[in-house]
Amino acid sequence: MASPRSLVDKFCPLPSSKRARRKEARPGELLAAALDLFVEKGFAATRSEEVAVRAGVSKGTLFLYFPSKEELFKAVVIENLGGRFTEWNAEFEAFEGTTADMLRYCMNVWWERVGLTKASGLTKLMMSEGGNFPELAEFYRQQVVRPGHDLLRRILQRGIDRGEFVQMDIDHAIYSVVAPMVFLMLWKHSAMVCVDGVSPLDPEKFIATQCDTVLHGLCVRPGSPA
Repeated sequence: MASPRSLVDKFCPLPSSKRARRKEARPGELLAAALDLFVEKGFAATRSEEVAVRAGVSKGTLFLYFPSKEELFKAVVIENLGGRFTEWNAEFEAFEGTTADMLRYCMNVWWERVGLTKASGLTKLMMSEGGNFPELAEFYRQQVVRPGHDLLRRILQRGIDRGEFVQMDIDHAIYSVVAPMVFLMLWKHSAMVCVDGVSPLDPEKFIATQCDTVLHGLCVRPGSPA
């Protein structure tokens, strides 16, 4: 899935000169550098000057595109997470298999496109620092958590409507799907302290096991009540 260009387009419309084209590339470079530093150091500990240095631009150039560290962080969230939901919802509309297959696909694709990437560290960052930055926490909820829950709600409702899933409290069932994803992000970005260090954790096998566990509780079985 291609990264959305909405932010680059917003901050730097397509210019005509070669010099201007170089400037167009800078927002993307700044977002990549900011993602690296936010995940490595956290939001509070990351300084705007460090982002500029890592991106190879001046501090003035950074503030030309992103007037504050908060705005830079919001742009990173949209570029790496929030901006993807339009495409993910389009995939939902086009999916032709069973809803059980859709749920498996959803969890595996999330791991491939987000969980395996540095962007997954944004969730850990918000869990650890969101309480200190309530405006950013609410922004993250609006751009990532709520759209994610809405998509999962659509998937579960599809299963119910097609007679594949049992009736359920969807608002709470969503967390049965989200919890394994959150665990994997914590595992990836917390020096793996949430596992015993003896038995290896294979993310793909973990997701498959969690999918089976969830689906065995959701799927209609012979003798199940209507």
